[in-house]
Amino acid sequence: MDTLENGKSSSSDEILSIDNIHASYYKKKILNGVSISVANGEIVSLIGPNGAGKSTILKVIIGTLEPREGNVFFLNENITNLPPHLRVKRGIGYFIQGGEVFGNLTVMENLQMGGFDLSKPEYKGRLDEIFGLFPILAGMSSKRAGLLSGGERQALALGIILMRRPNLLLLDEPSAGLAPSLVKQIIAKIQRINADFGISILLVEQNIREALKITKRVYLLKNGTIIGEEKPENLAQEETLEEVFFD
Repeated sequence: MDTLENGKSSSSDEILSIDNIHASYYKKKILNGVSISVANGEIVSLIGPNGAGKSTILKVIIGTLEPREGNVFFLNENITNLPPHLRVKRGIGYFIQGGEVFGNLTVMENLQMGGFDLSKPEYKGRLDEIFGLFPILAGMSSKRAGLLSGGERQALALGIILMRRPNLLLLDEPSAGLAPSLVKQIIAKIQRINADFGISILLVEQNIREALKITKRVYLLKNGTIIGEEKPENLAQEETLEEVFFD
């Protein structure tokens, strides 16, 4: 076991740990003492009803929302007071719901923005990997990003993040707005990102059944509180999910 700042202990294979996080939007309290962890190589899902605080947890981790109480640890470092751009530099990637791209730039220019500080060999290698993962992007490199379809936009947004090869990827509803036929495809791509690139993933996904197929562990969130931690096979029973969403 490794000892972190503030006396917290963590397993050496733990890439992310948030401890006793309380967070609010203005005076409205959203998170009530949330503690979760992600190990190296894991895909972990956050499941809960709308308004439970899933996206808020991701915002606290990336640093766009400051917690009222608690700590965020990444790679055995307390990053609670670190600004978002330095968390990205440390190796955290953040996919915002809907996919964030530069609409006035081409697909290739967007990817160049993602890898602007890479050496030429690194840039070419990352680009080849992303085109291998998302072949559709290779055929539209000169197309303006603002003209992409929903699925193409999601792919490009992920590609921009992957140019930096993060250690941890935070995904907020990556299949939101996609046609049902594309949902399975994006979930399969997430599994490949984890397996092929060795990137740990914390996933918030509305298509729970699909997410459970690639998840190792699941945290159940309700009213800003973690009410349980389960293996995905234990959530195959309808009663368990009904308890989280409707009880």
